[in-house]
Amino acid sequence: MNSFKKVYEVLKTASMAHARWDYETSMSILKNRKKLLILLALLLPILAVVIASAADLPLILGGKKAYAPATYTTTIFLSSIAIGLVAGLITGCIGAGGGFVIAPALMSAGIKGITAVGTDLFHIFAKAIMGTAVHKKLGNVSVGLAIAFVGGSIVGVLGGGVINRALYNMNPVISDTFISIIYAVLLGFLGLYAMLDFFKASKAGDTGGAHGGGPVGELTGLPRKLQGINMPPMIAFDEDLVPGGRKLSAWIVGICGTFVGFVAAIMGVGGGFLTFPIFVYILGVSSFTTVGTDILQIIMTAGFASISQYAIYGFVFYTLAMGMLLGSLIGIQIGALTTKVVRGIYIRAFYAMAVLAGFFNRLFALPKKFGELGWIEISKGTGNMFDTIGIVLFFAVVTTFGLFVFGKFFGNMKTLRGEG
Repeated sequence: MNSFKKVYEVLKTASMAHARWDYETSMSILKNRKKLLILLALLLPILAVVIASAADLPLILGGKKAYAPATYTTTIFLSSIAIGLVAGLITGCIGAGGGFVIAPALMSAGIKGITAVGTDLFHIFAKAIMGTAVHKKLGNVSVGLAIAFVGGSIVGVLGGGVINRALYNMNPVISDTFISIIYAVLLGFLGLYAMLDFFKASKAGDTGGAHGGGPVGELTGLPRKLQGINMPPMIAFDEDLVPGGRKLSAWIVGICGTFVGFVAAIMGVGGGFLTFPIFVYILGVSSFTTVGTDILQIIMTAGFASISQYAIYGFVFYTLAMGMLLGSLIGIQIGALTTKVVRGIYIRAFYAMAVLAGFFNRLFALPKKFGELGWIEISKGTGNMFDTIGIVLFFAVVTTFGLFVFGKFFGNMKTLRGEG
């Protein structure tokens, strides 16, 4: 049980670290008029085309007509904004978990799993490019770590992308089933422990939120052992923080990068949520160096994965990506402001509920998928019923959360203005 608890703490820290990056990146875009104008310029052609001539555009994305209900319509574009808005609210208000609901939400809206993954990666890449001022972070970047890690992540991305596309070409239903299982396992694990964490905090009277500071980058047993492995080429880092600096084998860093790239390409979550705990807890890199290096990693991993493994094969829905970007920018700001007037214990509860909603959404989609593949005996009506229950449950929870946040935001507008 203690081992599972440690894994949960690492994953929660990972999710929170990615949320901090998402918030800072979004704020960088929102506070810069030039970047907002660029976003508007990107959105105008989409709005014009979707609204004026949606019927003339291709109805099916990426081939496989019998299994590709996603279409270029105003409804789909508005849905993408709503999905981005909810993800942004979760990220801004809870400080973790927003990125995990995007793929399940897109799949529930009728988007193929592989397209949801590719589109989410492209959305992260677009946000990173627009919102990150790399020149301001160069002092925090270890070039050696970045090169070795990105080199490994590219290998992992290639592996994950090949697997996703191979499963899709074999049978699109198998592709959706595989992605759904991955999300069900991850979200089920996170959601269970998040709910136990919430009940424990409630019983103890701890009203703190899900937000928290990053772990101190002190060496523990595993980082000390890894840094003791002398396997050239060796990479020096943290020279300004530790007398004499620290060293790691580029091969070890590359292996970690391969794992992150593989997960990013399979799930479409960018990989940034894993980099922080891997650097700090496993490799023993300081938080100061990790933050700067992670910026380059997210841009390179998400960019390479979305373009080389999905976009060129027709698995990136550009309209959805821009809609999600627009919605998430709004949601993150509202969510972050709302934390000033919402008790932390409620934030913990909603974090657990949002993650569990994503878990049940993908879990209840599986009976229908298994039936279509002939793996289990189940009627079409029963499979559709389970799928519908998962979709309704998911959107009921996230809608309730959204209404709660908006209610608190607009109900406390005077207070928030005073603090501003």
